[in-house]
Amino acid sequence: MRAIILAAGMGLRLVQPEGQQKPKCLLRFGDASLLERHLQLLKTAGVDEMVFVLGFKHEQVEAELASIDWKPATEVVVNSEFSLGSVLSVHTAAEALTRGGDVLLMDADVLYDERILEPLVANAHAHVNRLLIDRDFEAGDEPVKLCIDNGVPVELRKQVAAGLKFDTIGESVGFFRFDEHAAKRLAEIVANYVATGRANLPHEEAVRDLLQERSHVFDIADVTGAPWIEIDFQNDVTRAADEVLPQLNQLAGALR
Repeated sequence: MRAIILAAGMGLRLVQPEGQQKPKCLLRFGDASLLERHLQLLKTAGVDEMVFVLGFKHEQVEAELASIDWKPATEVVVNSEFSLGSVLSVHTAAEALTRGGDVLLMDADVLYDERILEPLVANAHAHVNRLLIDRDFEAGDEPVKLCIDNGVPVELRKQVAAGLKFDTIGESVGFFRFDEHAAKRLAEIVANYVATGRANLPHEEAVRDLLQERSHVFDIADVTGAPWIEIDFQNDVTRAADEVLPQLNQLAGALR
């Protein structure tokens, strides 16, 4: 199984001192950066093939990877037009997306518990497509909502259309698992986005298109209760340090 980790963005909504901006995956919580936490959690989960899609100040991330001296070495691809949307980052990683086997597609700016990964990597040889949902989420325009009707995902967007029929709604964690057929189809959809001038869009739009084609069956894993947070704004950094990290430390201590 291969993990493709999207870490190209500039993080413009996160206030950092002028001249000291750095990729969000280098933010440190406790004694490790988000980058190193990804590596450790993925390795523990049995995923040792990792591809980082970098862009903004990619040299800093590559230096961090070199300092960690991770084995086996991680693969790096660079999206030179990182100021555009994450669709372009997924397109930049098209070769890794389509080289075969199941693929995890993950945002880099997430602090999370290992229980978030467990359902994604379960049955590693089963070749499945899987989405994660957290039913305990804050309403508003920011969370990407995942709507499910009778076990079938029917929407993946920040704005849910009025009148849409669904029986379950929650926040998408931003981590996806695709089997090789769905991964190849996603690569085709993303390539079409780029070819038609839609490279500025978030990659969730392309995933949404894949879901709505209904040509691939998707499982839904409910991770409600497992601590995690996506780092978009300064208050997310505060919540990550003050609320989520202590939960992760407590859980880690309980497992020792």
